Amino acid sequence: MLKLEARPQPSKWMSIASPLLALALTVLIGIALFVLLGKDPVRGLQMFFVEPLKNLYSLSELTVKATPLMLIALGLAVCYRANIWNIGAEGQYVLGALAGGWVAMQAGSPAVDWMGRGIVVAILVAGVLGGMVWAAIVALLRERFNASEILVSLMLVYVAELVLGYLVYGPWKDPHGYNFPQSISFLPVTQIPRLVPGLRANIGFVIALLAVGGFWAFLFRTYKGFQLQVGGLAPAAARYAGFSSRSALWTGLSLSGAMAGLAGALEAAGPLGQLTPYVPAGYGFAAIIVAFVGRLHPVGIVFSSLLMSMFYIGGELAQSRLGLPKSLTGVFQGLLLFSLLACDTLIYYRIRFRSAPASAAAPAPAPVSTKEA
Repeated sequence: MLKLEARPQPSKWMSIASPLLALALTVLIGIALFVLLGKDPVRGLQMFFVEPLKNLYSLSELTVKATPLMLIALGLAVCYRANIWNIGAEGQYVLGALAGGWVAMQAGSPAVDWMGRGIVVAILVAGVLGGMVWAAIVALLRERFNASEILVSLMLVYVAELVLGYLVYGPWKDPHGYNFPQSISFLPVTQIPRLVPGLRANIGFVIALLAVGGFWAFLFRTYKGFQLQVGGLAPAAARYAGFSSRSALWTGLSLSGAMAGLAGALEAAGPLGQLTPYVPAGYGFAAIIVAFVGRLHPVGIVFSSLLMSMFYIGGELAQSRLGLPKSLTGVFQGLLLFSLLACDTLIYYRIRFRSAPASAAAPAPAPVSTKEA
């Protein structure tokens, strides 16, 4: 029979192998799903793992999807390492898009004409500030009233979406947009510079890669990063060393909000080019999976964000070419997360095969007593 036996210490090898094993399990379960749905599993897997890498256009779209996931996951990794559970990055992403979009809508006015292409920098800075302000609400309520950052950050997602809906249906609605709920289309001067003419890949991907290097240096080469991680791993030791839990709270949430807001501004002024009710694309929630599949490490997040982007693109292709529901993307994301959680058990436990114990010999029957007649 199978038995889980606790390891003397966590397995470093399994910590690396666990995401790969989870991916393999996701693929196997995915094959079973395609068969149950009556689709060719080879064709289905091709949509998810081959088509997104097929040519330069596909690679360009891959970077477009990976950029917001990578940025948001980097900020979340800092929070989770500090034992701060920010679940509302989607709301901070929306506020970043709103703040950056507001700056973009000012283009063409005398107040910002002097900036020229420099308005792109202003858009990104506004996005960062918007995300930080939304995350600061979570930090303030946690610090002053000990409110759960999980619940507060999650509820603020819906508030952000309502604010977005109010603006695009009301004050920011394009008067020449045929009554569609959308802002005006941003002027070309506000467009995020593209890496290759004719493709949608933009400098946001380069910014994300630079952020990976910056966050790696912050977490593993600075005293502040060391404080954050100690506070997450051993809160009692952090208090004994005099590390400030308040500082860790504000630092973690500020960085997380800033990255989510930056991702929102890049998306609004990049691929979208305007604000619509469909700005929330689920990146903030998917980035939670990206962070954990990447082992909360900046380098690992690069690969996990590209993998999750393949799921997004594969889901869209499976919908258009195979007639499968778009929700298949969420199914693959959920499968990957639950497979990872299951495989992570092997970091702390090892599987042992043991034969069933032999049954004890049956006791001899007691002698039967007879009565004298």
